[in-house]
Amino acid sequence: MASRTETTEGQQTTNHDVIRKWTEERGGKPATVKATEENGHAGILRIDFDPPDEGLDRIGWDEFFEKFDEAGIAFLHQDRTKDGKLSRFHKFVRR
Repeated sequence: MASRTETTEGQQTTNHDVIRKWTEERGGKPATVKATEENGHAGILRIDFDPPDEGLDRIGWDEFFEKFDEAGIAFLHQDRTKDGKLSRFHKFVRR
């Protein structure tokens, strides 16, 4: 069993399977910010949780990861909060 410190620390990854699993375990969907989309291409990436955010467009995982890799970013996330609950904390950072 992981210690409380290990489960609450932020972890950075570029692994598509890890990102998808983390997102789906929390009910999230890959999305892009509508206002930043250009010529049919995904804009700034986000993870959208219910209820859906009107400022986001949900997209497929293939399109999400294509943009993710093109942008050269990594996914910083937390698995658990300090009190042991499933965390939704995440952000996209430069690699």
